[in-house]
Amino acid sequence: MDFESKILSREISQLLWEREQTLGTAESCTGGRIAEAIIAIPGASKYFKGGIISYVNEVKENLLGVSHDVIEEQTAVCEEVAKQMVTGACKSLGTDFAIAATGYAGPTGGPKNIPIGTIWLACGNGDRISTLKLEDDFGRDINLAIATNKGLQLFYDYLMEEENQKDE
Repeated sequence: MDFESKILSREISQLLWEREQTLGTAESCTGGRIAEAIIAIPGASKYFKGGIISYVNEVKENLLGVSHDVIEEQTAVCEEVAKQMVTGACKSLGTDFAIAATGYAGPTGGPKNIPIGTIWLACGNGDRISTLKLEDDFGRDINLAIATNKGLQLFYDYLMEEENQKDE
């Protein structure tokens, strides 16, 4: 794990620890890398409940409650699927928040209209979800490293935005 992931994981850890809130993950293309980054910090069991690796659509639908129709109409690599993965993970894992990732990391896969390197990230809960679309292809390993870091950053920013709203 790179230095940036460790720093973000530590910051997320501190915020969730202080708030006594919980986190889970729903990962497709990242295959557990986001969860791995989260648990790298000692004490993660206080706030991290677990993750669902939903590498195939069947798991997205059956364990996370992602709509079959949405997958059929928009593919599994779209903003709506990422959002549904977040809400499904919060429900399935009983967490306050979840981070989700779905995409085409490469070197192959996906239809022509969704190029390799397209990865949708989402985080939040049933009330509010933030999303981010990655679109550049740097090769599979780098795509997955970037998605992991960006997913952590997206969630950290989400938590900080909540903190700032409480202070107003």
